[in-house]
Amino acid sequence: MNTEAKTFHTAGQISDFPAQLGRVVTIEGIEIAVFHLSNGDICAVENHNPHPKGGPLAEGIVSGHYVYDPLYDWKIDLYTGQVQEPDTSAVQVFPVKTENNTVFIVV
Repeated sequence: MNTEAKTFHTAGQISDFPAQLGRVVTIEGIEIAVFHLSNGDICAVENHNPHPKGGPLAEGIVSGHYVYDPLYDWKIDLYTGQVQEPDTSAVQVFPVKTENNTVFIVV
């Protein structure tokens, strides 16, 4: 994704995002699930499972850099957005940067 033409929006302070838990932020009308991984990385993906019936990803269980969807147990890579086999599909991933303990997300 070309972030040069996009705007970084403040999502909150790093401390607003507890490790291994998802938190929802809304930026420009888009619900984004933000995850603070145990390795310190912050990942942001759309807060909507790609399953036809949908579901909130922020409520999923985080393990490593994956979130397990709370409704369908789909394993989703938080870096790429790819749903792991045997399921297929993907969620949108949003670029994240941190600066001075503040989390910024590009939408």
